[in-house]
Amino acid sequence: MSQIKYIILFFYTVVAYTAHGQTTSNLNQRDLEISLQEKLKQAELFIDRDNYPNAIQNLNEALKLAQTADDKKSEGVIYTKIGKLQYLLKEYDKAISSLNKAVNIQRENDDRINLGLTYNIRGVILSNQKEYKNALNFFSEALLNFDEPSSEKYQAEVNLNEARVYLDLNQLDNAKTKLERAIVIAKKHDLNRVLSSSYIQNAKVYIAKKEYNLALDQVQEGLNIALENDLMYNINDAYLTLSHVYQSKNQFKSAHLYLNKHLQLSDSLNKVQLEKLPLNTRTNNMYGLADNSNQQLENQATEADADSNLARITTILSISLITILSLLTLSLYKNNNIRLRTNNMLQIKNDELIVAKEKAELASKTKANFLSTVTHELRTPLYAVTGLTNLLLDESPKENQIPHLKSLKFSGDYLLTFINDILQINKIEANKVELDPEDFNLKIKIENVVAALNNSAKDNNTQIHLDYQEDLPETFIGDQLKISQILINLIGNAIKFTKDGDIWIRVKSKSVDQNNYRLLFEIEDNGIGISKEKQEQMFESFSQGSIQINRKYGGTGLGLSIVKGLIKILKGDIYLESQLGQGTTFFFELPLTHVVAKKKELPKESKHIENIKTLDLENIKILVVEDNKINQMITKKILTKMGLNCEIVDNGEDAVEKVKNTEYNVVLMDIHMPGISGLEATKRIRVFNKELTIFALTAVTLEDKMQEFDEAGFDDIISKPFKQETFEKKLFTALSGKTEATT
Repeated sequence: MSQIKYIILFFYTVVAYTAHGQTTSNLNQRDLEISLQEKLKQAELFIDRDNYPNAIQNLNEALKLAQTADDKKSEGVIYTKIGKLQYLLKEYDKAISSLNKAVNIQRENDDRINLGLTYNIRGVILSNQKEYKNALNFFSEALLNFDEPSSEKYQAEVNLNEARVYLDLNQLDNAKTKLERAIVIAKKHDLNRVLSSSYIQNAKVYIAKKEYNLALDQVQEGLNIALENDLMYNINDAYLTLSHVYQSKNQFKSAHLYLNKHLQLSDSLNKVQLEKLPLNTRTNNMYGLADNSNQQLENQATEADADSNLARITTILSISLITILSLLTLSLYKNNNIRLRTNNMLQIKNDELIVAKEKAELASKTKANFLSTVTHELRTPLYAVTGLTNLLLDESPKENQIPHLKSLKFSGDYLLTFINDILQINKIEANKVELDPEDFNLKIKIENVVAALNNSAKDNNTQIHLDYQEDLPETFIGDQLKISQILINLIGNAIKFTKDGDIWIRVKSKSVDQNNYRLLFEIEDNGIGISKEKQEQMFESFSQGSIQINRKYGGTGLGLSIVKGLIKILKGDIYLESQLGQGTTFFFELPLTHVVAKKKELPKESKHIENIKTLDLENIKILVVEDNKINQMITKKILTKMGLNCEIVDNGEDAVEKVKNTEYNVVLMDIHMPGISGLEATKRIRVFNKELTIFALTAVTLEDKMQEFDEAGFDDIISKPFKQETFEKKLFTALSGKTEATT
C-alpha cells in the first residue's frame, strides 16, 4: 500500500514538473512575440519620422528576436524592410544582400505575398541602375506572387513601377497600359500615393506623345490627390511635370512658375534627405572621441589643480580646440555631401540639356525639310498666277479690266512675299530678313491696300476710312512690300473681326528731323475687341483671342507675330488698345525718309528685251524642261514676247537626250519632275557638256539648296515666281556671252 502511494506521488510530481516546464516555455515564447512586435512598432515610428538609421537599428533587434523565436515569416519580412531602408540610404550592396536573404527565407516558407514585395523592391533597384530587362523580370515575378484576390492591392505599385521602366525605354503604349491597370487597382483599394503617381506618370506619357492637353488633365488630377494627402514627393514631381507641359505648349510664364515651385520644394526635400543619411554613426563617433578626450583632460586638470593655474588654462583651451575641430569636421562633412549632391544634380541637368539640344536640332532639321517642301508646293501655282497676270496686262486688256488685273498683280506680289515670310518666320525672329528699300508713294500704297481689301470689308458691311495728314509728304524711301504686308495683316484683322461697322486708317507725323520722319499709323475698328488677359499674348506665334474666336473667324495666328517681327526689322514699334465689345486700335511707328517724287514715265519695254532683240535670235535655241503644263505655257509666252523660240520637254531623261543631239544656247531646268530630278539631269549633262548654260528654274527655297545647285553644275538660279526684269537680265547676260563666244 505504501508502495502504491509512493508511485502515485511520483506520477503527480512528474506531471506537475512537465506542466511547469510547458508553462515556462509558453511564457518565454509569448515574451519573445511581444518584444518582437514592440521593436517592429518602434521601427515603423522611426520610418514615419524619416529616421532610417534608428529604424534599421530596431529592425536588427527585431531580427534577433525573430531568429530566437524561430519565426521565419517575420524574419523574411524584417530582411525585406531592412533592405528597403538600406536602398533608401543608398547602401545598395547591403540592400541587395538583405533582400537576397529575405527571398531565400520566403521561398522556403512559401510566403508568396512577402516574396512578391521583395521582388518588387529588387526591380526598383535594378531599374534605377538602368538594368531594365532584369528589372522587368523581377516585376513579372512579383505579379505572379500577387495572383490571389487578397493580394490584388499590391499589383498597383508593381504596375506603376513597370510603367516607369517602359517610359524610360520610350515604349509608350506599354507604359500607358500598365498605368491604366495601376489606376484601376489604386482607386479600388484607396491607394492615394500610387494613384497620384500613376496620373503624373500618365501625363509624362502624353507629353512624349505631344498630346499636351491630355497631359495637363492627368498631371492636375495627380497633383490634386497629392495635395489632399500631403504627398510631398508626388507634389514635387507634379510641379516639374506641369512645367514641362506648359513649356511644350509655349506658355513660358506658367512653365517658369511651376519650375520655381519645383525647385523650392526640392530644396526643402533635399534638406530632409541630407538628415536621413547615416551621419549619426560618424557624428556619434566623433563626439564620442571628443567626450573621451574631454574626460581625460578633465582628470588631468583635477590632478594638476594643486600645481598651477596654467594647467587649468591649458586644459580649457584643449577642450575648446577639440570641440571646435569636431564641429569643423562635421561642418566640412556636411558641406562635402551637399556639394556632391549639387554636382550630381548639375550633371543630371547637363545631360537633360544635351538631350534637349539634340531633340531641338532634329526638330529644326525636320522643320527645314518641311518648309522646303511647302515652299515648293505653294510657289509653283503662284508662278502661274503672277505669270498669267503679267501676260494679261501686256496684251492690251479692256479699260475696265485693268484695275482688276492690277489688284490681282498686287495680291500676287503680296502673296509671294507673305508665303516667304510665313515659311521663314524663324528668319524674322532671328532678324535675318533682308530689306529692299526703294522710292514709293506711301499714300498710293495705302490706297492700293485698301482697294485690294475693300471687297472683304463690303462682305462684312464694313466701311474703311483713310485719314492721311494733309501736310505730310507722300513719297518716301523704304521697303514698300514689307510695309504693305504690315498694313494688309492689320487691316485684314480689323475687317475679320468687325461686322456692320467702320475701320479708320490714320497716318500722321509723330516727329520730323529734316527729311527723316517718324510716322504714326493707327488702325482702329469698332469690332469685337480683345480681353485684357489676351492682349499680352497677341503678338506671339499661333496666338488668338480664344478657341471660340479661332473656330468662328479662322486664321493661323501668325499674322501679328509676323507684323511685330517686320516692324522690329524696320526699326519701329507696335502697341495696341482694346476693350471687349468696343473695338481695337493698333498703333505702329516707322522711321521713313522723305524723297522728292520722280516724274512718272510711260511704261516701255525693258531695256533687257531691247538688248535681247539686238542679238541674232534665229540662231538662238532654248530648251525648257518643265512638267507643269501651265508653267510650260507661261514660260513659252514670256520667251516668245522676247522674240525667242524654245523647245519644251517634260522630264529629265528627255532633256539629257535632247542636249546630246542638239546644240542649245540655254537650258531652263525645273527641279522637281517625274523620273529623274532636274539636279540629276544636270549632273548627267555635265558629264559630256560642261560649257552649256543651264539655269535652275525652280520654286524651292534657294538658301536651303544653293550648295546642291552648285555641286550639280547649274550656272545660275531663277526663282519661281520670278520678277520679269530679273529673268530678262539673266537671260540676256547668258545669251550675249554665248553669242560673243561663237562669233
